[in-house]
Amino acid sequence: MMNRSIDYVKEPLSSEAVIARLEERLPDIRIQRRDRVGGRDNSVQYVDLWIQVEKGRFLQTIEELFRLDFPHFHVMSGDDVGDDVLLNYHFSLFRVAEHGKRLGVSVCVLVPKSDLRMPSLFDRIPGIEYSEREMREMLGVEFEGLPMKGFIFLPENWDENVKPWRRDKDGLNPDMMRDLS
Repeated sequence: MMNRSIDYVKEPLSSEAVIARLEERLPDIRIQRRDRVGGRDNSVQYVDLWIQVEKGRFLQTIEELFRLDFPHFHVMSGDDVGDDVLLNYHFSLFRVAEHGKRLGVSVCVLVPKSDLRMPSLFDRIPGIEYSEREMREMLGVEFEGLPMKGFIFLPENWDENVKPWRRDKDGLNPDMMRDLS
C-alpha cells in the first residue's frame, strides 16, 4: 500500500521545476516535455510531460507525483510493442500548476511479456479500476491488488487466453475476425 501522508507543494511550480524535482529524486527516468499550442495567439496552452520509467521504479514514480500533487487520473492506454506491452498512465496535476491551468503527465512503462504483472493503483486511485481491467482483458497484464478482475468489455464466454489487442500468438487469429467493409 502506498504512503497516504502526503505533503503537497504549497506554491505553483513551472513545468521545468517539476522536471528538475522528478529528475533529482528519480535520476534514472527520462522525461520529455511537449508544449500544446493553440488559441488566437498560437501560444502554449498547457504542457504535457511524458515520463518513461522502468517497471521496478513505477510505484516510486507514482509516489513522487503524489508528493507534488494529487494526480487526477484520466485513462490508461496500452500497446503490444513486440517483446513488451507498453502501458501509458495519463494524469493531470492541477495544484502544482498555476490557477486555471494544468500539467499533463503520462507515465510510460514497458512490461515484458515474460512477466506481465504490474502493481495495481486501485488502493490509491479507485477510479483506475476500469482501465486496469481493460488492460488485463485486452493485453493480458495482471494487476496485483486489483480486487475485481471480471470482464467489462468482452463477453462472459470469451476465451480468457485470447487477448484482442495483442499482435502475437495470444491475439486474435484470422478466423475470429470478420470483414466489415
